[in-house]
Amino acid sequence: MTTVIDYANDTTGQLDEVLGLSEHLRDALWRVDSSGAKPVEATGGVIIAGMGGSASGGRLAQGAIGPRLKRPLVVADGYALPSWAGPSTLVLHSSYSGNTEETVSAYDDAAARSIPRIVASTGGALVDRARRDGVPVVPIPGGFQPRAAIGYSLVAAMEAAALGGAAPSLRDEIEAAADLADTLAVEWGPDSGEDSLAKSLARALHGTVPVIAGGELAASVAYRWKCQFNENAQLPAFASALPELNHNEVVGWESARELGRFSYVSLEDPGAHPRNQLRAELTAEIAAAGADPVLRVTARGETRVERLISLVLLGDLVSIYAAVLRGADPIDIPAIDSIKASLSSR
Repeated sequence: MTTVIDYANDTTGQLDEVLGLSEHLRDALWRVDSSGAKPVEATGGVIIAGMGGSASGGRLAQGAIGPRLKRPLVVADGYALPSWAGPSTLVLHSSYSGNTEETVSAYDDAAARSIPRIVASTGGALVDRARRDGVPVVPIPGGFQPRAAIGYSLVAAMEAAALGGAAPSLRDEIEAAADLADTLAVEWGPDSGEDSLAKSLARALHGTVPVIAGGELAASVAYRWKCQFNENAQLPAFASALPELNHNEVVGWESARELGRFSYVSLEDPGAHPRNQLRAELTAEIAAAGADPVLRVTARGETRVERLISLVLLGDLVSIYAAVLRGADPIDIPAIDSIKASLSSR
């Protein structure tokens, strides 16, 4: 008998925030325009400075843009920018709260080097600095968990890449991806059947340590899945990228069963290099020696942005369903709160 997923543990409506992805994507385009940010001839490339959910937008932007990148697009997740960054580089400082200490420090680093900047945030010290310095601010709406604002951080990163000349504008693809997200939210959402893809995946993964893998576009989404399982479901989870994992991690699956119960999720993009598509198939076969279950998930959509968004939405929903299956509230992140409290007192 199939266990019905009960959403009583989602006390703050995190599921509703996930289902709002399509509207977040559309709204984010308007908010970038409202910032007044102008094109910058960033011949040195574009950097997305941020942590956690705010940095995820940058990683996903790398996957969404893919081979269309014309200049470097780099994520800087620390207290300082890369040593090579300078006036020919554009930096998007992305922090939902505006008080993420690493991102605020990276802003000060950029200011000291006279690096062109854009800020995406709800407020805080980061926006205070930007207003002081005349730096454009993309105003992100408040009231979310940072990880639930992924549509905003993704669009801000993609638009920053376009403003810096690192990529073409992909607004049409973003709009199409929002339309697809509307359709998939119905197909996979809470009112779908108990055998819908998202709910079935959550049940299959229940009681396991998920290892999520993907190549190219799907590699950035695999990391997003891992982070969502960590925060929403409060579970250890790990992500790896093809083809690199074929040169090391794949060896470990043979002994996995004696160590614990692992699952393997292969995120697959039909637009990936044919050899990576073959590697995904072969790796899933090898992982079956130590993982139970082995699940292969194919992206939906015509464009790179659509396919990426389909996998992002699916992973976000699966992580929420996984949380409620184990009686966890997706809002709770006690370990992160503890670290922040300890840092603020020292």
